[in-house]
Amino acid sequence: MMDIVTTGLMTHLESKQIGSHFSKGKGGEYYLRVPDNGIVEAAGWLADRKDLALIGIWAVPSHAKDCLELYYAFELKHPSPALVMIAEVKNNQAPSVSKIFPAAINFERRTKDWYGLGFTGLPDTRRLLLHEAYPPDYHPMVDSNPEPLSSNLATTEYSFKEFGGEGLYQIPVGPVHAGIIEPGHFRFSVIGETIFNLELRLGYKHRGLNKLAAGKTIAEVNRLSESISGDESAVNACTFSLAVENIAGIDPPKRAWELRTVLLEMERLYSHLGDLAGMLLDVGYPIGASPFFILREEIMRWNAMFTGSRFLRGAIIPGGLSRDIEDGMLQQFKCFLNTFSRRVRRALSSVDESAWVIDRFETTGIVSPELVAPLSLSGPIARASGYDSDTRQLHTYGIYTGLKYMVPVKTSGDVLARFNVKAEEAISSIGIINETIARCAPGPIFSGFDLKSGQALAILEAPRGRNIHWLRVKNGTVEHWEVITASFCNWLAIEHAVINNILPDFPVINKSFNLSYAGNDL
Repeated sequence: MMDIVTTGLMTHLESKQIGSHFSKGKGGEYYLRVPDNGIVEAAGWLADRKDLALIGIWAVPSHAKDCLELYYAFELKHPSPALVMIAEVKNNQAPSVSKIFPAAINFERRTKDWYGLGFTGLPDTRRLLLHEAYPPDYHPMVDSNPEPLSSNLATTEYSFKEFGGEGLYQIPVGPVHAGIIEPGHFRFSVIGETIFNLELRLGYKHRGLNKLAAGKTIAEVNRLSESISGDESAVNACTFSLAVENIAGIDPPKRAWELRTVLLEMERLYSHLGDLAGMLLDVGYPIGASPFFILREEIMRWNAMFTGSRFLRGAIIPGGLSRDIEDGMLQQFKCFLNTFSRRVRRALSSVDESAWVIDRFETTGIVSPELVAPLSLSGPIARASGYDSDTRQLHTYGIYTGLKYMVPVKTSGDVLARFNVKAEEAISSIGIINETIARCAPGPIFSGFDLKSGQALAILEAPRGRNIHWLRVKNGTVEHWEVITASFCNWLAIEHAVINNILPDFPVINKSFNLSYAGNDL
């Protein structure tokens, strides 16, 4: 399908006397280079297709002086390679495409933070990830910026949107919260108990990971990828590894992909079990939450037995795996899952039988299906609002093509839908693990490779949704690394989901999303 889209776009641009150049990437993605005056024209033509979404924008320093290359990544709703449009921009200015693709707003704000690039027509020019303690002219991805950054107290405040009217007031929550969680600020505008508006202020966990990666070895950046978001260590290591493998032109051994699949689904399983428990806890049902917390803990103990890490760190590396898992241990785990699956279903049954819990979940925190494409939502959040696919199907990788599994889809878009999608995905993950272990045969777990120079895109399905890594390597070391986790776009949805809900329902709405602050802030 994407070849038809790309050909159509090139034909359209040619009719407007705008040149373009097509090439195919090492990860199977399509690249289309256009001049800067073709950005808006191309974006407008692509937006007319209702089956396509903008999934990323990032900048890469150009070899030409005082120029940047902007990369725009697009995805179809059907199995097909991603399309990456590239445009070189000069004079530190580029046209905004946010009026065409609303999800572009935060991508463009982030690029402005990091490179100082101005976007003509961008409706929100406030900082996104860099806070007020940073000097106004500080842009960390620009090589001329001084390092290290000196300690600096903020002299200005972030300008939140203001609303006026009788009985309307604001409630600031965070960035420090009453729990062991990451920092983030929520600014509520409320009438009585009803939420009129919510605005997020994130960036407190910004660590500059892409800047840290520049000039480092593949092994060093692989370890860095595991720190993007602690509970998505395996999928980030695997996405980075796949990008490296695409550049090197290798495919890991079959057993390596089988064991990777087991680990990836274990990560999805323990993540969803924790979310289910958290939602129940936030509506005051600790008895119903306890079985899910216990089940999650048991999977994390198996994580440690398989990899030496409760969060699956250190196992997935470019070329395959750093360690094998004994067949005997895999069979023990398979037997354990038989009982485990019944316990999960029994815990879910107790929730279904609790009418007051269903009442709290149902019609609470609705994400309209009409928001999925404009906001580039993915993962359980999108599937709870009618989106009927995931990355394992759209950009298939590893052994998923040969596996039998269901992707659950609901249409109501409320907390109950997100609860049920995650519950059914947890059951599905158990089935995938069982099927994979049953077919797993002895064999090598690592393929050696000689990495020189190149670039590639890799997209995997994380527990929270679409996970993107774009990598450029020069002479065996990382020159540029771009990461877009599912949380970056999915955070946009929570501002819509809370409208017209009462403030006491915000905790369960937030937990039903359970997005990563660190994965957003990088």
